[in-house]
Amino acid sequence: MVAQAEQLKGRFQGDPSFEYEYTEINAEDAERLIEDGKEPMIKEEVRLVATIEQIDRAVGIIPRGAFVKTPLGSVHENRNFEGLSVMEAKKLSSYFHFTEPVNLKNKTLLEKADLDPSTDFLDSLEHDIPQGSWTVQLEKGGTVVVLRSLLWLGLTFYHVPMTKQYGYIYFGSGEKNLDLPFMM
Repeated sequence: MVAQAEQLKGRFQGDPSFEYEYTEINAEDAERLIEDGKEPMIKEEVRLVATIEQIDRAVGIIPRGAFVKTPLGSVHENRNFEGLSVMEAKKLSSYFHFTEPVNLKNKTLLEKADLDPSTDFLDSLEHDIPQGSWTVQLEKGGTVVVLRSLLWLGLTFYHVPMTKQYGYIYFGSGEKNLDLPFMM
């Protein structure tokens, strides 16, 4: 479903029952869909669910230490998390993607030696491609750190240093900023 929705371009129509036709689908895939009794179409509500999943997977983030991994491999919310310090909160390396790690598995043993396995078990934002796809700003006189994604315009993450308060929200068009590498 996510792969099918990624092929669609343009803005949402605002009608959940609107059906998009695949414009860039090869003949083999179209033939397979017709054989299964399906037309090569996707409803807007399905596209919306897939887009939300895609955004959540790409830019759903947490501060370092908010979750811990036990020796048995389960992940739990860290009840001892008291927030990042102001200095740590300004660094991209203090924030992680809240999804299955991809880049962490590709690190060498020497790079993994400096990591704490209980808190550094996710991918850090500092290694995102393209470099510079996140902005870090201080708001309210330095009492709130705000991260914004330049890849998914409209995604805003906040963290109040020295507290457990953090979260993110997305107010965008649902379109990935594919021009980002050319803007840098």
